[in-house]
Amino acid sequence: MLSRLLSHDLPRSKLLALILIAIVAGLAFAPFIFPGVKALNVAAKILVFIVLVVGFDLLLGYTGIVSFAHTMFFGIGAYGIAIATTRMGPTWSALAVGVAGALVLSLLLSLAVGLFSLRVRAIFFAMITLAVAAAFQTLASQLSEFTGGEDGLTFKLPELLSPSFEFSEEPFLGASLDGRLLSYYLLFVACVVLVLVLLRIVNSPFGRVLQAIRENEFRAEAIGYRVVVYRTLSSVLSALFATLAGCMLAIWLRYNGPDTSLSFEIMMDVLLIVVIGGMGTVYGAVIGSVLFVVAQSYLQDLLRVGSDAAAGIPLLPSLLSPDRWLLWLGVLFVLSVYYFPTGVVGKLRARATSLHKPS
Repeated sequence: MLSRLLSHDLPRSKLLALILIAIVAGLAFAPFIFPGVKALNVAAKILVFIVLVVGFDLLLGYTGIVSFAHTMFFGIGAYGIAIATTRMGPTWSALAVGVAGALVLSLLLSLAVGLFSLRVRAIFFAMITLAVAAAFQTLASQLSEFTGGEDGLTFKLPELLSPSFEFSEEPFLGASLDGRLLSYYLLFVACVVLVLVLLRIVNSPFGRVLQAIRENEFRAEAIGYRVVVYRTLSSVLSALFATLAGCMLAIWLRYNGPDTSLSFEIMMDVLLIVVIGGMGTVYGAVIGSVLFVVAQSYLQDLLRVGSDAAAGIPLLPSLLSPDRWLLWLGVLFVLSVYYFPTGVVGKLRARATSLHKPS
């Protein structure tokens, strides 16, 4: 039953399986295990990034396409929710219109980008997507009547998803039973469903063709597969996943602006997560998202503790200053690439294979 649910794509490593179970359990019970606003925001951000990164890994890891337009579709999803609820009010129909409108716009844009650009060489395609993403970010900043410009849009959600709506006055296991909790579990269910859908896609005959194109597109073309069609479909599916991730972000934050969902820094974060977790593995996107978001959120706090503890040692408190968290994040990334060149998932699977080899 579990094998079927995972589309027969099992972890193939006991340690990897345990890590994934711990992650799923941790995210499922995060509001009760990790009380506090910051912990819940970190857990919600992890859920959003998992969906965003698995969509990008479909492009980079499974099809071998480098695209910098992924955050554009992420922003379209967030703006779809923001604009619809601002114009139509905090209703469920506004949410539905926002999601549907964003998906349709992303579908058309990704088709256009795919059909016009995927025939060119990889580096030129990457540059084209970068230019399109930059143009869209500028457009979002300029169209202040619709997008709120640089200030963005703050909006309300249906009352059931509002933090002011309480199901019970008494907290349960230290967590308030309110609309915020319901919003979190809406994101959790959406994340689980979308990850399972992507597992089904990459383990289908369609997914096998994408991997064949990644390995040798000329051979795939020679045996009868229309490479441009498959690459375009991969680009469209990736865009739709990014759009849904953007919708999830907007629902959680109840705000969206250019820096929130269209920033190039987000694109860089996604690339780092794919490399850390392991390209071409859905599980790598899950583990990489957890590692990166937790490090990004708590590294400053950890450095602050280390700096205070090393107060009497020359130079060390300065090196461990919380202001240098980006430096240490970079060091951690370099170390992870050095010790895990195929990502965390690739390393764990290789280790499990070597242990099971007959001596």
